[in-house]
Amino acid sequence: MVIRRAPPLRRLVGGARTLVTATDQAGTEGLKRLVIVGASGMVGGYALRYAIENPKVLRVTSIGRKTLGISHPKLIEVVHRDFADCSSLSQTLSGQDAAVFCLGTYTGAVPDAELRRITVDYTVEFSRVLHGSSPGAAFSFLSGNGADPTGRSRMSFARYKGEAENALLAAGFPHVYIFRPAYIYPVEPRKEPTFSYRLLRAIYPAFRILFPNQVIRADDLARAMIDVVVLENERGSVFENSDIRAMAKSLPSAPAQAKGST
Repeated sequence: MVIRRAPPLRRLVGGARTLVTATDQAGTEGLKRLVIVGASGMVGGYALRYAIENPKVLRVTSIGRKTLGISHPKLIEVVHRDFADCSSLSQTLSGQDAAVFCLGTYTGAVPDAELRRITVDYTVEFSRVLHGSSPGAAFSFLSGNGADPTGRSRMSFARYKGEAENALLAAGFPHVYIFRPAYIYPVEPRKEPTFSYRLLRAIYPAFRILFPNQVIRADDLARAMIDVVVLENERGSVFENSDIRAMAKSLPSAPAQAKGST
């Protein structure tokens, strides 16, 4: 495990610059200490950005399997390569107010056994150590559309996400927020992981008009995941795609670079 305390910010998601917020303001009472897991990914990267920009966030600890190449006075970066054993993170996770868990992989990108290990085992192990170190923390989890907590789905992705959801809801956290997005629009160009994602990106302009509740922008999803643990003002625990869209629309001051809407 490698811990890096970052100097002043240079760049964030997609090369876009971010605002430097005042962390030297008098008093820190009420400000949140957040952990973000998976900030090197699409949604996690935006989550990191908005956490850093949020004036209600005092400190952000990013935990991932590789370095991010960014820096900010609020940011502590922890490189942790084996999420099958998170015991060494116990000190890092002590005193945290919330975790935003975006670690995952795409169906078809890895064998089924690895898909389950990443989706279920890594989530359960991380939550075990987090709860032991910060039992009062809130937990924001990136699940997926169609997640099946009953375990009866024929789709392994749905079963595994449902299993992870069940484990988190039973872990003892005071607040668990589960996000089930449908198609997550990348916003910024990227190399799509599969043919289906390349197709969806190509037809997105029409798809978002015909099926608005089946799409969500990656930046809107990330903002909702950060907002819910910072404010803790949502009574529900499971948010489907339509719920996430409604949450995103209710958030104030959407970033200027997020042009257009779904």
